[in-house]
Amino acid sequence: MSAEDAERAERALHPAVEPHKLSLASRLNWLRAGVLGANDGIVSTAGLVVGVAAATTDGSVIFTAGLAGLAAGAVSMALGEYVSVSTQRDTERALLSKERRELAETPGAEFEELVEMYREKGLRADTARAVARELTDRDAFAAHVDVELGIDPDDLTNPWHAAGSSALAFTLGAIIPLFAILLPPEQLRIPVAFFAVLIALALTGTVSATLGGAQRVRAVVRVMLGGALAMIVTYAIGQLVGMGLSH
Repeated sequence: MSAEDAERAERALHPAVEPHKLSLASRLNWLRAGVLGANDGIVSTAGLVVGVAAATTDGSVIFTAGLAGLAAGAVSMALGEYVSVSTQRDTERALLSKERRELAETPGAEFEELVEMYREKGLRADTARAVARELTDRDAFAAHVDVELGIDPDDLTNPWHAAGSSALAFTLGAIIPLFAILLPPEQLRIPVAFFAVLIALALTGTVSATLGGAQRVRAVVRVMLGGALAMIVTYAIGQLVGMGLSH
């Protein structure tokens, strides 16, 4: 066995580092999803309260609209994430059940399939067979789901966690424009909210770009322009509605 084959075989037989890498990647994905959820909360709530503030100066109306938008958005995010992750979890469980059944019914064919998968990863035939044999003797099911499906049976996605984190992220983002539109004096409400939202979007854009390894300036400009456009459009609509109501 060459040194390269030995190294590959060692990684296959002792993948202790890989779960750590996968766990870190999973955490980063959750954090990125949280940032995007907060971004949605900022933009959608900002558009709503700026539009209402353009139509009326009544603070109670603005607060009610903003709070209703926050609640509706958080629930919508939670439900959407719950349904999506539940579907993913059901799919993962179905794949795991299928793999258990195939191992019980055709263990020989499944073993040869495992050997072939390791050969596709670059191991020589004899090395791939040795690795597959040792892993199969240790835990055939774990060996197959790891290489073939890339699923950890003990760490399936949790729809409740996903729903809760999405709702929380949206709520935290939505609080920024809601407070920014209500706390300043009446004549400063919209300008303060506008700049507060742009600053918040600059922060979420920076974090998102950093997590994704993207170009920060481009990501920040993109998200700030999107938020500014949303507020300008809803402000214009609010102005038109306000003028219509005043006549």
